[in-house]
Amino acid sequence: MYRTNAYAAQSADQPLGPFQITRREVGPHDVRIDILYCGVCHTDLHHVRNDWESSSYPMVPGHEIVGLVSKVGKHVADFKSGDTVGVGCMVDSCQHCEACAKGLEQYCLNAPTWTYGDLDRVTGQLTFGGYSKRIVVTEKFVIKIPQTLDLKAAAPLLCAGITTYSPLRHWKIGTGHQVGIVGLGGLGHMGVKLAKAMGAHVTVFTTSPWKVDDASRLGADVVLSTDKEVMRQHESSLDFILNTIPVSHDINPYVALLKRDGILVILGAIEPLEPGLDGDLIAFRRRSVASSLIGGIEETQEMINFCAEHGIAADVEVIPIQKINEAYDRMVKRDLKYRFVIDMASLKQESAGE
Repeated sequence: MYRTNAYAAQSADQPLGPFQITRREVGPHDVRIDILYCGVCHTDLHHVRNDWESSSYPMVPGHEIVGLVSKVGKHVADFKSGDTVGVGCMVDSCQHCEACAKGLEQYCLNAPTWTYGDLDRVTGQLTFGGYSKRIVVTEKFVIKIPQTLDLKAAAPLLCAGITTYSPLRHWKIGTGHQVGIVGLGGLGHMGVKLAKAMGAHVTVFTTSPWKVDDASRLGADVVLSTDKEVMRQHESSLDFILNTIPVSHDINPYVALLKRDGILVILGAIEPLEPGLDGDLIAFRRRSVASSLIGGIEETQEMINFCAEHGIAADVEVIPIQKINEAYDRMVKRDLKYRFVIDMASLKQESAGE
């Protein structure tokens, strides 16, 4: 075990600050990564502030990690020192259940090991994420990052990218499909880019007038969802909807936008929806409401390669780690376009020991 520098939250009501954490030594199948960039996900904010009442402290967030391999275990064959790699929301799983056998580690029947705030399957200790100098991960959960990608803009692909890519691929979205994206934030702007690259026609639904120009810049039509008359004009027009709103909300106006046999996929909200789903809206058009949760490791690698091939990356604002608390406050105010990424070179040696 060795110590490394990080930024951590000590409780739900304290700001993040410098902290030293313990990482395990590199085992036979492990990869140690020196972190260059780490994206800031809205989930980080929820966990740090214990919005879901499940957080463990001290907490080092961050599950959109890009860096360089600095050491590999003796049985690692696919990675070497100097390789550019990434780590997403998971760092392990049981690797033997039915879901893992199918490359769906995110649905591991024995629960995946999340990148932070979980228990390490090797040491039994709390996992710590990417707001840190280094991380050690089992090789099966490391992603190869193509050299053509801008590394700082590639970091959010490890969560925002795969979260939107996975349902688009699962439901085989492509040329000729009419796709709606509800919300134009970190997830939404990636959903637009990916759906467009797959050949779909995309319409963005937003409550923010200032995002109209951005949606158009990304090649999408745009509808202000606060305009009830325009929403009625779009009823029964879409094959597929990615709903990225991260809090409880009324999904019924969006379900009404689906054609017969259309599908709405909830990505952002994991708490109960209020009001509830109107049964008439789904029964008389055979519409479906579904959900999706990131993607497996093989699919994540497929997504990264797809993004490299099509020149897709996140729109980011790079910040030093010292501004992370300010960034959280700005996220609450929706004052960003569209993902914060931490330049981990800003993590100074706050104390000795590394």
